[in-house]
Amino acid sequence: MIRVMALVPYPIEHAPGQRYRIEQWAGLLREEGVDVTFSPFLTTTGMNTLYRRGHVALKTREVLRGFVKRVADVAESRRVDVIFVYREAGFLAPPVIERFLAWRRPLVFDFDDAIYLADTNPVNAWSRFLKPRTKPGTICRFARHVTVGNEFLAEFAARHAQAVTVVPSTIDTDHYQVRSRAENERPVVGWTGSVTTLPYLVALMPALRRLRQRQDFELRVVGGRVEGNGVEVRCLPWRALTEVEDLRPIDVGLLPLPNTEWARGKCGMKALQYMALGIPAVVAPIGANTKIVKDGVNGFWAGTEEEWVDRLSLLLGDTALRRRMGVEARRTVEQSYSHRVQAPRMAQVLREAAG
Repeated sequence: MIRVMALVPYPIEHAPGQRYRIEQWAGLLREEGVDVTFSPFLTTTGMNTLYRRGHVALKTREVLRGFVKRVADVAESRRVDVIFVYREAGFLAPPVIERFLAWRRPLVFDFDDAIYLADTNPVNAWSRFLKPRTKPGTICRFARHVTVGNEFLAEFAARHAQAVTVVPSTIDTDHYQVRSRAENERPVVGWTGSVTTLPYLVALMPALRRLRQRQDFELRVVGGRVEGNGVEVRCLPWRALTEVEDLRPIDVGLLPLPNTEWARGKCGMKALQYMALGIPAVVAPIGANTKIVKDGVNGFWAGTEEEWVDRLSLLLGDTALRRRMGVEARRTVEQSYSHRVQAPRMAQVLREAAG
C-alpha cells in the first residue's frame, strides 16, 4: 500500500475543486493500493471567512494557524511515501513548505486553474502583492510529477516540470445518476457556480432577457444571486448535501465564460455536472469546454449573444432534442469523465512517483 499525504487548501467536503481533483478518488485509489490521508490548510472558520469583506485579523489568524499545521506536516511526512499538493501547500507565501516536503519525499503537484496568473478575488484584493506569480512554476520544477486538469494547463506545466500528465476533473457517476422526472410546467434554464464565477452569468443576462421575449422559462441559479429584470429567477444557495437534487430539475445548463487566459484554464466542471444528469449544456467555446461538449451532439457552443439566444431557444422548444442530447451527454461523462475512469490513472502517477 502506497501512503500519500494530500495537502489541500480547504476542509474536506467543503470545496468543489479539491473534491473533484482528489477527494472523490480516495476510495477508488485505496482499491488500487494507494492510501490517501488529507491535511487541510484552513479550518471551516477560515474558509467561511475567506470570501467575506473585512475580518482581516481573523483571516490573518487562520492563515498563520494553517502554516503551523504545515510545519507539523513536514515532520509527519517521514511516515508517508508521496506528498500530493493541490494548488499550493499554504496561502500567500513563497513555496518554502513545498520545497521542504520535496526534499523529504517525492511530491506530486496538481492544479486545475491557471493559478500562475495574478487572479485575486476582489474581496481580498489587498493580498494580490503577497501572491508570488512564479510560485506554481517553481513547484513544478521540483515536483516529481505534475498533474493538471486540461491540455491548456499542461502547456504551462511542461515548460517547468520533468513529467506532466493530464487527468481531467471527474464526476462521481455513482452519485450523479439520471432519473426519470415529471416534465416542468415550463422549461428551466440553470446555472451553478460561486461568487468567483457569478460575473460570467451576470454578463449573460442580456441574452437571457432577449430569450425570454421568445420563450417562457425559469432561470435557476445555484450558488449565487442575480437580478432578473424581466427574467423569473429562482436562486438557491450551494449545498453539498443537496447539490445533485438542486440541479436535477434543470432542462438546459449554462456555462458562460469570457475569452481570457484565466477562463481557458478552466476544466469545464459545471458542464460535466449537467451532462452527468442527462442535461444538455450550452457553453462558451473556451478551453476544455470545446473538448467536453461536441457542438450539436451532446450540447451546443455559443460564442455571441445571438448564438446564446438561438441555441437556447432551439433546446427549450424541442423536448426530443433535449432528451437525445442528454443521452449523449451522459455517455460522454461515463466514457471519459467518470471518477471510475480517471482514478486508476491518478493511482498510476502516485505509484510511479513513489518509485
